Amino acid sequence: MKFVSRAEWGARAARNGHQSVAANRGVKVHYLGGPYSADEHGTCAGYMRKVQNSHMDGNGWSDFAYNLAVCEHGYVFEGRGRNAQNAANGSTALNRDHFAVLAFVGDSGHTGPTAEQTAGLRDAIAYLRANGAGREIRGHRDGYATECPGGALYRLVTSGALEPGAGNGTTGNGTTGGWAPFPGSEWFRTGPRSPLVTAMGRRLVEEGCGAYQQGPGPQWSEADRQSYARWQRKLGYAGTDADGWPGASSWARLHVPKA
Repeated sequence: MKFVSRAEWGARAARNGHQSVAANRGVKVHYLGGPYSADEHGTCAGYMRKVQNSHMDGNGWSDFAYNLAVCEHGYVFEGRGRNAQNAANGSTALNRDHFAVLAFVGDSGHTGPTAEQTAGLRDAIAYLRANGAGREIRGHRDGYATECPGGALYRLVTSGALEPGAGNGTTGNGTTGGWAPFPGSEWFRTGPRSPLVTAMGRRLVEEGCGAYQQGPGPQWSEADRQSYARWQRKLGYAGTDADGWPGASSWARLHVPKA
């Protein structure tokens, strides 16, 4: 685990300390719930300080709300840390029942975890389990009315991809154990008819990128290309990088289920 202590990221001292939780039901996964743009790892400690300041000065909380946070580079940042009651799950009872892990993932910009981030989330969960967390892995929305942790992260939660040792999150080359591997750019240019095209289209609709009058369906079409171009633009691509023809990096972040 690539662990970053509070001292290493420059955390402020907590007000009034933390309530201790020796053991609980498990871990809940969270996202930022606003725009987030992936950046160099050198910016991540500063982002932790920004979030802590927002929680303490803006919300009046005693500290950074989460037990741990995981950046897009897979580093696990110590928040309230192990065995501490968090302030992220929605109520005192919910905060006591599950520890909270934040992923640097937004609802726009960087919306899907990287391979390194997925591995870091598994590391964070394993660390909390070694310090009293129960076996459950849940999303913030489980038990509280919220969109958190967003579609991409919640699919990892429900698929079992965040189970420590599972090793079935997204990988650097776009292949996965839980998601459909990238079939190659040229495959789409042949105008394929495949259940994979339907699965991709449904994911694009879920991400708010659908340009379909009917469908999605199994036959690759201009509507699929236009929808995929919207997805590329949502990720921040432009020009020829947002031409609607799928590429390995954008495909890996779409998390298309195996057809």
